[in-house]
Amino acid sequence: MMKKAENIIVGISIGDLNGIGSEVVLKTFEDSRMLELCTPVIFANVKIMSFIKKNLDSTVALHGIDKLDQILPGKINVLNLWREAVDLNLGVNDDKVGDYAVKSFVSATKALKEGLVDVLVTAPINKYNIQSDSFKFPGHTDYLNQELEGNALMLMVQDSLRVGLLTDHIPLSEVASQLTEDLITQKIETVRKTLIQDFSINKPKIAVLGLNPHCGDGGVIGKEDDDLLKPVLKKLFEKGTLVFGPFAADGFFGSGQYEKYDAVIAAYHDQGLIPFKTLSFGNGVNYTAGLNKVRTSPDHGTAYDIAGKAIADHNSFKEAVYLALDVYRSRAQYEEISQKPLKIKEKH
Repeated sequence: MMKKAENIIVGISIGDLNGIGSEVVLKTFEDSRMLELCTPVIFANVKIMSFIKKNLDSTVALHGIDKLDQILPGKINVLNLWREAVDLNLGVNDDKVGDYAVKSFVSATKALKEGLVDVLVTAPINKYNIQSDSFKFPGHTDYLNQELEGNALMLMVQDSLRVGLLTDHIPLSEVASQLTEDLITQKIETVRKTLIQDFSINKPKIAVLGLNPHCGDGGVIGKEDDDLLKPVLKKLFEKGTLVFGPFAADGFFGSGQYEKYDAVIAAYHDQGLIPFKTLSFGNGVNYTAGLNKVRTSPDHGTAYDIAGKAIADHNSFKEAVYLALDVYRSRAQYEEISQKPLKIKEKH
């Protein structure tokens, strides 16, 4: 049964404490109306959050808890994951602070898996200072892909603009070798499914961008588009998936072609992220599609250069919370409909 909106518990991993993550989290919930939409739980420590709050001259009230069964609706709950003091140097890369970012994220993910929180919104981490013998993942998505059921796919979202990726955090030199029929098919199917169950789009139309400039120009600038992408897209289309392309990437967004589709899938990270961030005006959200749980994050990093200055824009984080709630409700509704299909009356 779908939860009422105000009962949706949003787990928040605090990210790099020396970055702007804590600031955008606190700014988001300075608006008391947010607490009418959901119940936030920050995985950190109430003393460190109070210190950051004071540094930002924030007026929010924090409610410290030691166990998740102590969560109170209408409060900004802070789960005390540690007791010791943490030395912060705002704007500075610090491996010890990275350890706390991992502790927060791993604990929040565990709570998500166990159903103790309903959705997860992650504040930005530093991909370099989180590495250790016990945590060897390039970022959030890779760890979530291991811990949760399904196949993770980065989907950048801003209103009706949705950009997914065939490959994400790999060197550009490895993109072509990573593209296989199985990978392309899996990614497109993941996007199709998430558009249906998470965004309530019954017959989604998906555009795929070509790998090479001008989609290879008939093989003159690369053969991957003709030899691999086109046959896979044709096969999927013939099976009923409304997938189109490959399209030349250089003019696709500037010409407004993207507006004709419910999602666009880029071949590699920057091909999709550069136009997305240009068009989303700082309100974009990173949604991890393809998993059995809901996770979102803002589309920016730690921003050390402005950390502690109280000037960080919190809109992307706020939109990440909104999207997590929307997807949670859409998915719950989809599951309810799927379990109770309309019965066709038999003729007598």
